[in-house]
Amino acid sequence: MKGLALAYCRTHRHTAFPLNRRSLFSPSLLLTYPNKIMTKETTPPIESTTTTTTTTHEPPSLPASPLAKRTKPSTTTTEEQPPKMGSNDSTPSLLVKKLTESGRAPTRGSAFAAGYDVYSSKDTVIPAKGKALVDTGIAIAVPVGTYGRIAPRSGLASKHFIDTGAGVIDADYRGEVKVLLFNFSDVDFTIKEGDRIAQLVLERIYTPEVMVVEELEESVRGAGGFGSTGN
Repeated sequence: MKGLALAYCRTHRHTAFPLNRRSLFSPSLLLTYPNKIMTKETTPPIESTTTTTTTTHEPPSLPASPLAKRTKPSTTTTEEQPPKMGSNDSTPSLLVKKLTESGRAPTRGSAFAAGYDVYSSKDTVIPAKGKALVDTGIAIAVPVGTYGRIAPRSGLASKHFIDTGAGVIDADYRGEVKVLLFNFSDVDFTIKEGDRIAQLVLERIYTPEVMVVEELEESVRGAGGFGSTGN
């Protein structure tokens, strides 16, 4: 390949050089043509790119110990003990202790009965126009904040004129429950073992501190009593 070409040389500026193989491949030669610049094609340098990879080394997981596999969570089983009658702790239950073989726990006659039926533990005669203390063969512990009230049974009162008296059972009383019965009829009345003789009603109580004062606050009623509000 021969001839002349207008070329741009880094050392000689625009100069006519003979076109041959040696000049064609000279690194300092730029061939110029109309609207074009031919350069010797060079491979751009490859930039060195370093990629930093952060590796987190996790500690190797250790195999579970054979002992750990065999070990089960220990559960402590505590045998429940029956509540003690002498305990003053609050309890939602009415606790009953049978003192005799014939003693029976109080029962309710219906789902909405206010009281518990109390049973006689032995035969007892209530004399006419008299009274008698009837055994029940049980002791009880009522929930804290309540007391037991012995109330009459409507059937005994309406049919046989039998009424009850001394009907308060304190929360700390642990002796035998006995029912005082009055006979207002003209004939003796016999109570049999297992008969229902009264009702046990649990009522809430409030016992504030007693404070002695010089005067009391006035009220609309004042000191009027015993029929003062009408016939």
